[in-house]
Amino acid sequence: MTSDDIARSVPSRSVETYSALSPEQTEAILELLAEAARVDGQQAVSEQGRLQLRHSVSAGDGGGGREGVSHLLLTAGGQLVGYAQLEDTDPVEAPAAELVVHPAHRGLGHGRALGTALLAASGKRLRVWAHGGHSAARHLAQVLGLTLFRELRQMRLPLTGTELSEPVLPEGVTIRTFVPGQDDAAWLAVNAAAFAHHPEQGSLTQRDLDDREGEPWFDPAGFFLAERGGELVGFHWTKVHAEERLGEVYVVGVRPGAQGGGLGKALTAVGLRHLAAQGLPTAMLYVDADNKAAVSVYERLGFTTYETDLMYRTET
Repeated sequence: MTSDDIARSVPSRSVETYSALSPEQTEAILELLAEAARVDGQQAVSEQGRLQLRHSVSAGDGGGGREGVSHLLLTAGGQLVGYAQLEDTDPVEAPAAELVVHPAHRGLGHGRALGTALLAASGKRLRVWAHGGHSAARHLAQVLGLTLFRELRQMRLPLTGTELSEPVLPEGVTIRTFVPGQDDAAWLAVNAAAFAHHPEQGSLTQRDLDDREGEPWFDPAGFFLAERGGELVGFHWTKVHAEERLGEVYVVGVRPGAQGGGLGKALTAVGLRHLAAQGLPTAMLYVDADNKAAVSVYERLGFTTYETDLMYRTET
Protein backbone atom coordinates (compact mmCIF):
# COMPACT_ATOMS: atom_id res chain seq x y z
CA MET A 1 0.00 0.00 0.00
CA THR A 2 1.86 3.07 -1.20
CA SER A 3 -0.16 6.21 -1.74
CA ASP A 4 -0.29 9.82 -0.64
CA ASP A 5 -3.95 10.43 -0.07
CA ILE A 6 -5.11 14.02 -0.07
CA ALA A 7 -8.68 13.41 -1.21
CA ARG A 8 -9.58 15.66 -4.12
CA SER A 9 -12.26 15.15 -6.72
CA VAL A 10 -11.20 13.33 -9.88
CA PRO A 11 -14.40 13.19 -12.00
CA SER A 12 -13.06 10.76 -14.60
CA ARG A 13 -11.82 8.23 -12.04
CA SER A 14 -13.28 4.73 -12.06
CA VAL A 15 -12.46 1.38 -10.45
CA GLU A 16 -13.25 -1.85 -12.28
CA THR A 17 -12.91 -5.34 -10.81
CA TYR A 18 -11.77 -8.40 -12.79
CA SER A 19 -11.31 -12.08 -11.96
CA ALA A 20 -9.17 -12.54 -15.09
CA LEU A 21 -7.17 -10.02 -17.10
CA SER A 22 -6.23 -9.54 -20.73
CA PRO A 23 -2.54 -9.71 -21.69
CA GLU A 24 -2.64 -5.95 -22.30
CA GLN A 25 -4.07 -5.25 -18.84
CA THR A 26 -1.49 -7.50 -17.21
CA GLU A 27 1.37 -5.81 -19.06
CA ALA A 28 0.10 -2.35 -18.09
CA ILE A 29 -0.13 -3.36 -14.42
CA LEU A 30 3.37 -4.84 -14.45
CA GLU A 31 4.71 -1.60 -15.95
CA LEU A 32 2.94 0.37 -13.19
CA LEU A 33 4.43 -1.90 -10.52
CA ALA A 34 7.91 -1.57 -12.02
CA GLU A 35 7.74 2.23 -12.03
CA ALA A 36 6.45 2.32 -8.46
CA ALA A 37 9.24 -0.04 -7.35
CA ARG A 38 11.84 2.16 -9.07
CA VAL A 39 10.61 5.22 -7.20
CA ASP A 40 9.78 3.61 -3.85
CA GLY A 41 12.77 1.29 -3.58
CA GLN A 42 10.69 -1.85 -3.01
CA GLN A 43 7.79 -3.73 -4.55
CA ALA A 44 4.27 -2.66 -3.58
CA VAL A 45 2.91 -6.12 -4.42
CA SER A 46 4.43 -9.28 -2.96
CA GLU A 47 5.96 -12.13 -4.94
CA GLN A 48 2.80 -14.19 -4.45
CA GLY A 49 0.68 -11.29 -5.70
CA ARG A 50 2.88 -10.78 -8.77
CA LEU A 51 2.70 -14.50 -9.56
CA GLN A 52 -1.07 -14.40 -9.30
CA LEU A 53 -1.10 -11.35 -11.54
CA ARG A 54 1.04 -12.96 -14.24
CA HIS A 55 -1.09 -16.11 -14.16
CA SER A 56 -4.39 -14.23 -14.26
CA VAL A 57 -4.62 -13.90 -18.04
CA SER A 58 -7.99 -14.95 -19.47
CA ALA A 59 -8.00 -18.11 -21.56
CA GLY A 60 -10.36 -16.42 -24.01
CA ASP A 61 -13.20 -18.84 -23.25
CA GLY A 62 -14.17 -17.34 -19.92
CA GLY A 63 -11.37 -19.21 -18.20
CA GLY A 64 -8.19 -17.93 -16.63
CA GLY A 65 -7.59 -16.23 -13.34
CA ARG A 66 -7.49 -17.81 -9.91
CA GLU A 67 -10.45 -18.62 -7.77
CA GLY A 68 -10.75 -16.15 -4.91
CA VAL A 69 -8.38 -13.57 -6.45
CA SER A 70 -9.71 -10.26 -7.79
CA HIS A 71 -7.90 -7.44 -9.58
CA LEU A 72 -9.06 -3.84 -9.13
CA LEU A 73 -7.92 -1.43 -11.84
CA LEU A 74 -8.26 2.30 -11.24
CA THR A 75 -8.24 4.50 -14.30
CA ALA A 76 -8.34 8.30 -14.56
CA GLY A 77 -8.72 10.05 -17.87
CA GLY A 78 -8.57 6.69 -19.58
CA GLN A 79 -5.14 5.90 -18.08
CA LEU A 80 -4.30 3.12 -15.60
CA VAL A 81 -3.05 4.89 -12.48
CA GLY A 82 -3.76 2.41 -9.68
CA TYR A 83 -3.99 -1.31 -9.01
CA ALA A 84 -5.14 -3.46 -6.12
CA GLN A 85 -5.30 -7.21 -5.65
CA LEU A 86 -7.74 -8.89 -3.28
CA GLU A 87 -7.27 -12.52 -2.25
CA ASP A 88 -10.15 -14.23 -0.49
CA THR A 89 -8.95 -17.82 -0.18
CA ASP A 90 -8.38 -18.24 3.55
CA PRO A 91 -11.37 -19.97 5.21
CA VAL A 92 -10.73 -18.18 8.51
CA GLU A 93 -8.84 -14.93 7.95
CA ALA A 94 -10.27 -11.80 6.34
CA PRO A 95 -9.47 -11.22 2.64
CA ALA A 96 -5.94 -9.84 2.10
CA ALA A 97 -5.08 -6.98 -0.23
CA GLU A 98 -2.17 -5.02 -1.68
CA LEU A 99 -2.47 -1.78 -3.60
CA VAL A 100 -0.37 0.76 -5.43
CA VAL A 101 -0.82 4.12 -7.14
CA HIS A 102 1.45 5.26 -9.95
CA PRO A 103 4.05 7.69 -8.52
CA ALA A 104 3.08 10.41 -10.98
CA HIS A 105 -0.57 10.29 -9.88
CA ARG A 106 -0.31 10.31 -6.10
CA GLY A 107 -1.89 12.89 -3.84
CA LEU A 108 -5.18 12.87 -5.81
CA GLY A 109 -7.22 10.49 -3.67
CA HIS A 110 -6.62 7.43 -5.85
CA GLY A 111 -5.29 5.36 -2.95
CA ARG A 112 -8.35 6.18 -0.88
CA ALA A 113 -10.60 5.27 -3.83
CA LEU A 114 -8.89 1.89 -4.18
CA GLY A 115 -9.03 1.30 -0.44
CA THR A 116 -12.72 2.16 -0.32
CA ALA A 117 -13.37 -0.23 -3.23
CA LEU A 118 -11.47 -2.98 -1.38
CA LEU A 119 -13.53 -2.42 1.75
CA ALA A 120 -16.73 -2.69 -0.28
CA ALA A 121 -15.55 -5.81 -2.12
CA SER A 122 -14.53 -7.54 1.12
CA GLY A 123 -17.66 -6.62 3.06
CA LYS A 124 -15.56 -4.35 5.29
CA ARG A 125 -13.57 -7.34 6.51
CA LEU A 126 -10.09 -6.66 5.18
CA ARG A 127 -6.36 -7.06 5.72
CA VAL A 128 -3.97 -4.79 3.76
CA TRP A 129 -0.19 -4.96 3.39
CA ALA A 130 1.93 -1.80 3.48
CA HIS A 131 5.32 -2.87 2.15
CA GLY A 132 8.06 -0.70 3.61
CA GLY A 133 5.68 0.86 6.13
CA HIS A 134 5.84 4.33 4.57
CA SER A 135 4.15 7.26 6.32
CA ALA A 136 1.72 7.76 3.41
CA ALA A 137 0.56 4.15 3.77
CA ARG A 138 0.11 4.58 7.52
CA HIS A 139 -1.97 7.68 6.89
CA LEU A 140 -4.12 5.90 4.31
CA ALA A 141 -4.70 3.01 6.72
CA GLN A 142 -5.86 5.52 9.35
CA VAL A 143 -8.20 7.23 6.86
CA LEU A 144 -9.72 3.85 5.96
CA GLY A 145 -10.20 2.94 9.61
CA LEU A 146 -7.64 0.11 9.63
CA THR A 147 -5.45 -0.83 12.58
CA LEU A 148 -1.95 -2.30 12.65
CA PHE A 149 -1.73 -5.96 13.63
CA ARG A 150 1.28 -7.58 11.93
CA GLU A 151 4.91 -6.59 11.40
CA LEU A 152 7.12 -8.49 8.97
CA ARG A 153 10.84 -7.73 9.12
CA GLN A 154 13.32 -8.01 6.29
CA MET A 155 16.70 -8.85 7.81
CA ARG A 156 20.06 -8.87 6.03
CA LEU A 157 23.49 -10.38 6.58
CA PRO A 158 26.77 -9.50 4.78
CA LEU A 159 28.19 -12.67 3.25
CA THR A 160 31.55 -11.17 2.36
CA GLY A 161 33.85 -11.00 5.36
CA THR A 162 31.46 -13.04 7.52
CA GLU A 163 32.64 -16.39 8.86
CA LEU A 164 29.75 -18.76 8.25
CA SER A 165 29.47 -21.71 10.60
CA GLU A 166 29.82 -25.29 9.40
CA PRO A 167 26.45 -27.10 9.41
CA VAL A 168 26.22 -29.71 12.17
CA LEU A 169 23.47 -32.15 11.24
CA PRO A 170 21.56 -34.24 13.80
CA GLU A 171 22.43 -37.93 13.83
CA GLY A 172 21.04 -39.86 10.90
CA VAL A 173 20.14 -36.77 8.83
CA THR A 174 21.46 -36.35 5.29
CA ILE A 175 21.12 -33.44 2.86
CA ARG A 176 20.31 -33.56 -0.83
CA THR A 177 18.74 -31.19 -3.34
CA PHE A 178 15.15 -31.01 -4.50
CA VAL A 179 14.07 -32.94 -7.62
CA PRO A 180 11.08 -31.28 -9.36
CA GLY A 181 8.27 -33.73 -10.03
CA GLN A 182 9.70 -36.28 -7.62
CA ASP A 183 9.70 -34.34 -4.34
CA ASP A 184 6.70 -32.05 -4.83
CA ALA A 185 4.13 -33.95 -2.77
CA ALA A 186 6.49 -34.73 0.11
CA TRP A 187 7.71 -31.14 0.27
CA LEU A 188 4.18 -29.70 0.21
CA ALA A 189 3.20 -32.00 3.09
CA VAL A 190 6.16 -31.02 5.26
CA ASN A 191 5.77 -27.35 4.38
CA ALA A 192 2.09 -27.44 5.39
CA ALA A 193 2.94 -29.17 8.67
CA ALA A 194 5.87 -26.88 9.50
CA PHE A 195 3.85 -23.72 8.76
CA ALA A 196 0.38 -24.86 9.86
CA HIS A 197 -0.20 -21.55 11.67
CA HIS A 198 1.41 -19.31 9.05
CA PRO A 199 -1.21 -17.40 7.01
CA GLU A 200 0.66 -17.53 3.68
CA GLN A 201 3.44 -20.12 3.66
CA GLY A 202 1.43 -22.98 5.12
CA SER A 203 -1.29 -22.76 2.49
CA LEU A 204 0.92 -23.27 -0.59
CA THR A 205 -0.52 -25.68 -3.15
CA GLN A 206 0.87 -27.65 -6.07
CA ARG A 207 -0.10 -24.78 -8.34
CA ASP A 208 1.84 -22.35 -6.17
CA LEU A 209 4.87 -24.64 -6.32
CA ASP A 210 4.51 -25.05 -10.08
CA ASP A 211 4.38 -21.26 -10.50
CA ARG A 212 7.63 -20.85 -8.57
CA GLU A 213 9.33 -23.68 -10.44
CA GLY A 214 8.48 -21.81 -13.64
CA GLU A 215 10.15 -18.58 -12.52
CA PRO A 216 13.57 -17.62 -13.95
CA TRP A 217 15.11 -17.57 -10.45
CA PHE A 218 14.14 -21.15 -9.60
CA ASP A 219 17.21 -23.37 -9.14
CA PRO A 220 16.83 -26.82 -7.55
CA ALA A 221 20.57 -26.75 -6.77
CA GLY A 222 19.72 -24.18 -4.07
CA PHE A 223 16.73 -26.08 -2.68
CA PHE A 224 18.02 -28.34 0.10
CA LEU A 225 16.12 -31.26 1.63
CA ALA A 226 16.99 -32.95 4.92
CA GLU A 227 16.08 -36.64 5.21
CA ARG A 228 16.19 -39.20 7.96
CA GLY A 229 15.51 -42.83 7.13
CA GLY A 230 14.30 -41.85 3.67
CA GLU A 231 11.70 -39.41 5.04
CA LEU A 232 11.75 -35.65 4.54
CA VAL A 233 12.20 -33.89 7.90
CA GLY A 234 13.22 -30.36 6.86
CA PHE A 235 14.30 -28.07 4.05
CA HIS A 236 15.97 -24.81 3.14
CA TRP A 237 14.88 -23.22 -0.12
CA THR A 238 17.20 -20.41 -1.19
CA LYS A 239 16.59 -17.80 -3.84
CA VAL A 240 18.90 -15.51 -5.81
CA HIS A 241 17.80 -12.01 -6.84
CA ALA A 242 20.28 -11.78 -9.72
CA GLU A 243 19.68 -8.14 -10.60
CA GLU A 244 20.20 -6.97 -7.02
CA ARG A 245 23.03 -9.49 -6.40
CA LEU A 246 21.13 -10.57 -3.30
CA GLY A 247 20.69 -14.06 -1.88
CA GLU A 248 17.59 -14.98 0.09
CA VAL A 249 16.83 -17.46 2.82
CA TYR A 250 13.55 -18.02 1.01
CA VAL A 251 12.06 -20.47 3.50
CA VAL A 252 13.44 -22.83 6.15
CA GLY A 253 11.10 -25.45 7.55
CA VAL A 254 11.40 -28.39 9.95
CA ARG A 255 8.72 -31.03 10.32
CA PRO A 256 7.02 -31.09 13.73
CA GLY A 257 8.65 -33.83 15.76
CA ALA A 258 12.04 -33.18 14.18
CA GLN A 259 12.46 -29.78 15.82
CA GLY A 260 14.75 -28.97 18.70
CA GLY A 261 17.79 -30.93 17.53
CA GLY A 262 19.56 -28.12 15.70
CA LEU A 263 18.26 -29.11 12.26
CA GLY A 264 16.90 -25.64 11.47
CA LYS A 265 20.23 -24.01 12.31
CA ALA A 266 22.13 -26.59 10.25
CA LEU A 267 19.83 -26.11 7.24
CA THR A 268 20.22 -22.34 7.51
CA ALA A 269 24.00 -22.74 7.48
CA VAL A 270 23.84 -25.04 4.43
CA GLY A 271 21.85 -22.45 2.48
CA LEU A 272 23.96 -19.47 3.54
CA ARG A 273 27.16 -21.24 2.55
CA HIS A 274 25.58 -22.07 -0.83
CA LEU A 275 24.67 -18.40 -1.41
CA ALA A 276 28.14 -17.23 -0.35
CA ALA A 277 29.74 -19.73 -2.74
CA GLN A 278 27.87 -17.98 -5.59
CA GLY A 279 29.77 -14.78 -4.80
CA LEU A 280 26.71 -12.95 -3.52
CA PRO A 281 27.64 -10.12 -1.13
CA THR A 282 24.47 -10.15 0.98
CA ALA A 283 21.75 -12.52 2.19
CA MET A 284 18.26 -11.51 3.27
CA LEU A 285 15.18 -13.11 4.80
CA TYR A 286 11.71 -12.27 6.08
CA VAL A 287 10.52 -13.06 9.60
CA ASP A 288 7.51 -12.01 11.67
CA ALA A 289 8.56 -9.56 14.38
CA ASP A 290 6.53 -11.43 17.01
CA ASN A 291 8.41 -14.67 16.29
CA LYS A 292 10.93 -13.82 18.97
CA ALA A 293 12.69 -17.19 18.85
CA ALA A 294 13.38 -16.96 15.10
CA VAL A 295 14.42 -13.30 15.32
CA SER A 296 16.91 -14.21 18.09
CA VAL A 297 18.36 -17.07 16.04
CA TYR A 298 18.88 -14.82 13.03
CA GLU A 299 20.33 -12.01 15.13
CA ARG A 300 22.85 -14.46 16.60
CA LEU A 301 23.83 -15.37 13.05
CA GLY A 302 24.52 -11.67 12.39
CA PHE A 303 21.31 -10.62 10.62
CA THR A 304 20.01 -7.11 11.31
CA THR A 305 16.68 -5.50 10.39
CA TYR A 306 16.81 -3.76 7.01
CA GLU A 307 13.17 -2.70 6.52
CA THR A 308 9.69 -3.54 7.78
CA ASP A 309 6.40 -4.46 6.11
CA LEU A 310 3.19 -3.73 8.00
CA MET A 311 -0.24 -5.29 7.73
CA TYR A 312 -3.38 -3.43 8.74
CA ARG A 313 -6.89 -4.79 9.20
CA THR A 314 -10.43 -3.76 9.93
CA GLU A 315 -11.63 -4.09 13.52
CA THR A 316 -14.48 -6.46 12.58
